[in-house]
Amino acid sequence: MNIGEVAARSGVPAKTIRYYEDIGLIRPARGANGYRDFSDEDAHRLAFVGRARALGFPVEDCRRLLALWSEGRPSREVRALAAGHLAEIERRLRELQAMRDALSDLVDRCAGDDRPTCPIIDRLGRPSA
Repeated sequence: MNIGEVAARSGVPAKTIRYYEDIGLIRPARGANGYRDFSDEDAHRLAFVGRARALGFPVEDCRRLLALWSEGRPSREVRALAAGHLAEIERRLRELQAMRDALSDLVDRCAGDDRPTCPIIDRLGRPSA
C-alpha cells in the first residue's frame, strides 16, 4: 500500500511516517519505481507507535517497545519502561501544578485595573535568586 493508504489505516500522518522512516523506526519496502510499498505489518507497527506516542512515550522508547514486542520479551521489561515513563509524567505534573499554583496566586493578587502596579509584572521583572 502507498503512504496515503498506510496513513489512513494506521492513523499516523504521512509526514510523520516519512520522519519515522528517516530515523529508521519503520522500513517499508521499495517498489521497482522507488515508491514506498507498505505492508500490513508496517501499518500495524505504525498504529502501535501512534498509540504509544499518544501516551507520551518518546520516540526512542517507542523503538524499544517495538523491539520488545517483536522479540516477544517478558512483560517485566515493558512494565519497567512504562513505569519509568509514568514516573516522568508524574514529575512533570508536579512541576506543572507548582507553576499553576504560582501563577494562580499572581493572578489573584493582580487587581487588573488602571493602576500601574501589578504583582505579575513585579514578579517577572524581579531577578531570580
